Amino acid sequence: MNRRRFLRGAAGAGLALGAGLPSVGRRLAASGAAPNLSRVEARYYDKLPDREIECRLCPKLCRLGDKERGYCGVRENIGGTYYTLVYGKACSLHVDPIEKKPFFHVLPGTGALSLATVGCNLNCKFCQNWEISQARPEQVEAFDLPPETAAARASETGCPSIAYTYTEPTVFFEYMYDTAVRARRKGIRNVVVTAGYINPEPLADLLGTVDAVKIDLKGFTEAFYGEYVRGSLKPVLETIRAVAKTGVWLEIVYLVIPTLNDRLDVVRDMCRWIRDEAGTSVPLHFTRFHPMFLIKNLPPTPVSTLEAARSVALEEGLRFVYVGNVPGHEGENTYCPDCGHEVIVRNGFRIETGGLEKGKCAKCGTPIPGLWA
Repeated sequence: MNRRRFLRGAAGAGLALGAGLPSVGRRLAASGAAPNLSRVEARYYDKLPDREIECRLCPKLCRLGDKERGYCGVRENIGGTYYTLVYGKACSLHVDPIEKKPFFHVLPGTGALSLATVGCNLNCKFCQNWEISQARPEQVEAFDLPPETAAARASETGCPSIAYTYTEPTVFFEYMYDTAVRARRKGIRNVVVTAGYINPEPLADLLGTVDAVKIDLKGFTEAFYGEYVRGSLKPVLETIRAVAKTGVWLEIVYLVIPTLNDRLDVVRDMCRWIRDEAGTSVPLHFTRFHPMFLIKNLPPTPVSTLEAARSVALEEGLRFVYVGNVPGHEGENTYCPDCGHEVIVRNGFRIETGGLEKGKCAKCGTPIPGLWA
């Protein structure tokens, strides 16, 4: 049995692909462990008079006095020098199916070594990983995983990619960047799962060393971002534009939340924007919401709402549109945009790629964009 076939079967059966790897970070209060913090100088900040600094990593542009931390909680001004407290301090490490990220046009049927540190520069009221994204480094147990070790672990576990995921990779930028450089030297791809809330300069540097970016587009109005995300829509759109202009593979996820961001006229506006600014070949995933974190009063997204959103996107010319979090739905599959042939069939994490041959539709030969090898 080859590795790809094993991963397909194990993922479908719900086996722990990450056996032997540290699990999701545990609260320190439960374990009694001492905080495990780094003190590595951060990148992208300006030193100001009186030991103040201004962070230039993300659009929040935190201006901090001595001994103050940024909004993300994982970067601290100590005596006028800005430090990351989570460099090489992972709180979660697993092998996940690449489809779980979700990436549908990147190395289908393979596993991705998935890592995270504590922290986030947004505050989504519907965050599924809030226990680590909204925590501070002192609150969650971390373990040492230097960049070189992380790259080696990917090789040891047979993973062709490392995914920076679970929390917001922007806040552990230095760690992600250095790990990506080392992974690339070993022939391992790097994929980033992000909200896209990052400034142009660090984004440009990052895009020079990673292979794929999945952006969670939380909504398509500034009002939604302000109330439910504690951020702004405009910088995310600029990130999407920037990624689309490079050779880095881009996919977009839109979590459809009943009554909050599910208006079809807004969805149509979003699809037109994606078509015009990012292109028709960018995969767009409409994902089903389930009650969590601070939004528990709403029901799961009706499947019919996801189907209606998908229909709108196809009407507006997007070629690869998916329904997410509905295992077995035909909207999970990849279809040739020319002949309609099923190129990749998905049922949860069971993947069949028989309709794809060397990056083309096996029936008519139409190229299917993505990272297939």
